[in-house]
Amino acid sequence: MRLLEAYTWINIRFLLEGLWVTVQVALVAISFSFILGIVLGVLRHIKVPIIHNVLTLTIDIIRNLPLMLHIFIAYFALPQIGIRLNVFWAAIAALTVFESAMISEIVRAGLKSVPKGQIEAGQSTGLNTMQIYGEIVLPQAIKTMLPALVSQFISLIKDSSLATMIALPDLTHHAKVIYSQNTQAVLPIYLAMAVLYFIICYGLSRFSKKLETAY
Repeated sequence: MRLLEAYTWINIRFLLEGLWVTVQVALVAISFSFILGIVLGVLRHIKVPIIHNVLTLTIDIIRNLPLMLHIFIAYFALPQIGIRLNVFWAAIAALTVFESAMISEIVRAGLKSVPKGQIEAGQSTGLNTMQIYGEIVLPQAIKTMLPALVSQFISLIKDSSLATMIALPDLTHHAKVIYSQNTQAVLPIYLAMAVLYFIICYGLSRFSKKLETAY
């Protein structure tokens, strides 16, 4: 019963406040990284010589650096060149840069699954590159990309907990505040965190299944 003593209304409300920050950061980062990831994926698929090589190198560097380093760069290093971001936007910037690189690879792979004849058909009808990808290629590729995209979005939600290292007042940070005041609350608070993360991530995975079925 002593474990249940950690579940006071004050603690639960404090955890939910942190969860709301986690959700906000995740939603904004998902939106930005999805848009940027599509743009980068399309540009790499088009293979404009110089742009393709620069993007490939940049994306490879970003993907092979730990997310924690991106977060530290956004919050601690950027002020050295005059760019100051608060913890909220530093977390979003780091997540967006890192996840957009990941998503660009998913998009590129999805675009490669569309037969080249579809692009040639669009060109033969006089469509420009933007119209071909926006109206023909991407709509066909999205079904292939959907499972991997949702998996990446779920990873983003979980990875956002790393921003607690720069004191982002998210779910993980609020949990640490609670059990730092009462060491007996460590286990119940971690269990509560697990349940909250599971609800969000499992809900998103079930939603993706419905989207796949509807397609």
